[in-house]
Amino acid sequence: MDESLESWLGPYLSGKGWHLSTAESCTGGLIGYRVTNVPGSSDYFERGFITYSNEAKMEILGVPEELLKAHGAVSDPCVRAMADGVRRAAGCEVGLAVTGIAGPGGGTPEKPVGTVFMAVSLPSGTLSGRCQFEGSRIEVKEQTAESALEMLRDALLAGEENSSA
Repeated sequence: MDESLESWLGPYLSGKGWHLSTAESCTGGLIGYRVTNVPGSSDYFERGFITYSNEAKMEILGVPEELLKAHGAVSDPCVRAMADGVRRAAGCEVGLAVTGIAGPGGGTPEKPVGTVFMAVSLPSGTLSGRCQFEGSRIEVKEQTAESALEMLRDALLAGEENSSA
């Protein structure tokens, strides 16, 4: 498949009349950048938030402070709350969120550099996953953006399969 993920996304979302919003931490807006590089993306890309700090995650996305204290910003519960929160804040059908440790510092034995959590929030529910990437800070960010867009595509197609079953 030669078509980029972000090029595939546009016709798919437009065909359903759906809109996407993103909440990015470790990628710093790279996903939104990729999505909006596609002509016509204003038809389906609602907005993107760079919620780098815990305060931004709480204030903009409604991530509970207790959740951040208990699990940390780089965690499955946090990214799920981010994806649900961005969908709710933007009033759209699709929320995509990422949070992680791009490096070169900040890693721990439990969450080494390259640890990333991503989630997709759809009307049918929220899916999430953990990835472990290798490489420089930029390489981790690029791998995160690519994997998040892959997860989004797969979640959308899986939702379509489930609705026709």
